[in-house]
Amino acid sequence: MKKYILILLLFLVLTTRANDDNNRYFEIAKNLEIFTTLYKELNYNYVDEIDPNKIMTDGINKMLEGLDPFTNYITGADIDEYRLQTTGKYGGIGARIGRQDGLVMITEPYEGYPAQKAGLQAGDKIIEIDGKSCKDYSPDEVSELLKGEPNTPLSLKVIKAVTNKEASYTFNRAEIKIKNVPYFGMLNNNIGYMKLESFTENAGKEVQDALKDLKAQGAKGIVLDLRGNGGGLLNEAITICNTFVNKGINIVSTKGKVTDYNVDYPTLADPVDVNIPLVILTDGGSASASEIVSGSMQDLDRGVIIGQNTYGKGLVQITKPIAYKSQLKVTISKYYIPSGRCIQRIDYSHRDDDGNANAVPDSLRKSFKTKNGRIVKDGAGIEPDIKMESHQWGIITATLFRDYFIFDYANKYFVEHPTLRDGNKFKLTDAEYDDFVNALKGKDYDYTTYSEDALAELKKDVQKDSVSASVMSLINDLEQKIKHDKEQDIYKYKNEIKQLLQQEIVSRYNYEAGRIENALQSDEEVKKAVDILSNTGEYHKILGINN
Repeated sequence: MKKYILILLLFLVLTTRANDDNNRYFEIAKNLEIFTTLYKELNYNYVDEIDPNKIMTDGINKMLEGLDPFTNYITGADIDEYRLQTTGKYGGIGARIGRQDGLVMITEPYEGYPAQKAGLQAGDKIIEIDGKSCKDYSPDEVSELLKGEPNTPLSLKVIKAVTNKEASYTFNRAEIKIKNVPYFGMLNNNIGYMKLESFTENAGKEVQDALKDLKAQGAKGIVLDLRGNGGGLLNEAITICNTFVNKGINIVSTKGKVTDYNVDYPTLADPVDVNIPLVILTDGGSASASEIVSGSMQDLDRGVIIGQNTYGKGLVQITKPIAYKSQLKVTISKYYIPSGRCIQRIDYSHRDDDGNANAVPDSLRKSFKTKNGRIVKDGAGIEPDIKMESHQWGIITATLFRDYFIFDYANKYFVEHPTLRDGNKFKLTDAEYDDFVNALKGKDYDYTTYSEDALAELKKDVQKDSVSASVMSLINDLEQKIKHDKEQDIYKYKNEIKQLLQQEIVSRYNYEAGRIENALQSDEEVKKAVDILSNTGEYHKILGINN
């Protein structure tokens, strides 16, 4: 009898599932027919001509909008940009570009690539490409014209920075490979540092090569900087973990609706060094592959995490070809790091009445244990072992940087100083800072402070209430005092403005690597990392290692 009951139950389950599948397939077919018919009617009857590519792309993007922000439609026109994000390679001149005074300009040439070799410099404004004026072009439009097959010729006419003289250049494009590790070096006699900016192809090898080089220089501890690194390829994250842990350790498990996507990702090769003390720096911009590396090292008690909470992206995407070179980047699973936790912060499967997806509430976050028994939690990115406040730039500092005043002074300094004293350790003197302040005179770098905003709101409320003239007089006096204080901001925030000036100036001589090394001199999180790596007892205590 039990045997027959089980058979009957199985039959009912299979029948129900078959009916559900049939209903689902019917709904899909019905809605596809509605969509196709609506599109045809719209195309035929609408009063104006319809751009079929735009209306279809808009429709697809709106459909995907209700899922998560990582599931995207990649058109054939955008496929090259997507490949750049995953491979780090493209054909072009090798330079970052931006916009100033209505013109697109070089903001930083990459060392060793065509733009830099030809003599193009930061601040050079591009006015012609292959004899065609591009004065009204956007940075995206100029970027498209600069890119092309390696070894194809390109001619540029620019307005040189500082001198404002026109100059022409002709050279060939090349294959540009953006470095995952743009800088590594020694912080002192014992501690090595490496900056990992992305997880494109060969990121793992670049980290391993950097580690070997640093060890050869005498490194007895390593700082791996993942701040601002938004992630990339999963396999490169596994390789980087494998640099510091033994072969055969599971780093990530992925789980999704389709069982084929449920995969374990163990380390596959012999490590470089499983014992060298390790500190990893993170912030809110550390996401995806950065969280796999930092989270796995935390779960395995292999390294100390310092900084701020990471982004919280615990989702995995793959690309599927659609048609006509277009692709769908689709989220297929969640990933789980060695302790068993998923660090996904936002729950996209449940939305509030306004359609917003919200963070996983603290009450639903679960606790897990690291290899040594330390408590860690899921649902909110990677929480550092040592939390540090992120630096908040003064409004004046942000304004001077954003509006290119710091950038322009670096160009001026470069023209006036053929060589840079002290190399990447360069520091601006007080006299040079005064020169920068003088260079700002007569220039519009106005900004609004928080106090001014608050006072403006108060003034509006007071005027509505028709209060006495004496109250308004006090407010006006306060406005003048704030204005006076604001004029002193250029010296109040001198130290941090000097830091950005130094970094920008050094980059004119030694490019991105120089900028990164110069910034290390004033980096409080790097200093904390050195302290921890220099104190074996404290390092072991944080990781729960019994001496």
